[in-house]
Amino acid sequence: MLELRPNCEYCNKDLPPHATEARICTYECTFCADCVERHLANVCPNCGGGFAPRPIRPVVERRPGLSLAKRPASTQRVHLSYDKAEIAAFSRAVHDIPPERR
Repeated sequence: MLELRPNCEYCNKDLPPHATEARICTYECTFCADCVERHLANVCPNCGGGFAPRPIRPVVERRPGLSLAKRPASTQRVHLSYDKAEIAAFSRAVHDIPPERR
């Protein structure tokens, strides 16, 4: 089950569970669409992978135990462990390689 992290790791923008602009990598690193496009060039600064839109967890319990109320999103905010200059250099070095070949 996805954690549904509450913020963009780059700019700290709030990304509630229903946020359509949330993007995640395969490790659930979470960023807003603006940062993925403008600053990261679709390169996860943590693993080097690409991003996909984060799914929206259903609010209504249509199947027993499966809803946002029964399986709430994480409230733990996550922040980058790299500085922005290092992230920019990493993204430049990797962004020309398609995500499926990284």
